[in-house]
Amino acid sequence: MSQNVPSHPLNARIRETLSMALQVPADEIDEDLAFGDIPQWDSMGHMEVMMRLEEFFGIEINADTIATLTSFTAIRQYLENNHSGAST
Repeated sequence: MSQNVPSHPLNARIRETLSMALQVPADEIDEDLAFGDIPQWDSMGHMEVMMRLEEFFGIEINADTIATLTSFTAIRQYLENNHSGAST
């Protein structure tokens, strides 16, 4: 993980969500973070991330989409493209 996440409101919310779901300090989460990069983001951690995203953003994520949301960037792009209310 090489850079800090810019302070864009959506990035901050994703960072908080990943921090809580994976039980790691928020300062360890950056835009390069992806499934498998840290021990906590394994298959069980991934399901926790999906549940937290649904809870925090008030969305439902279908099974096909779960398999694609395997990085910070993929999560941000999904939220930006599919959930207009997520960017606030």
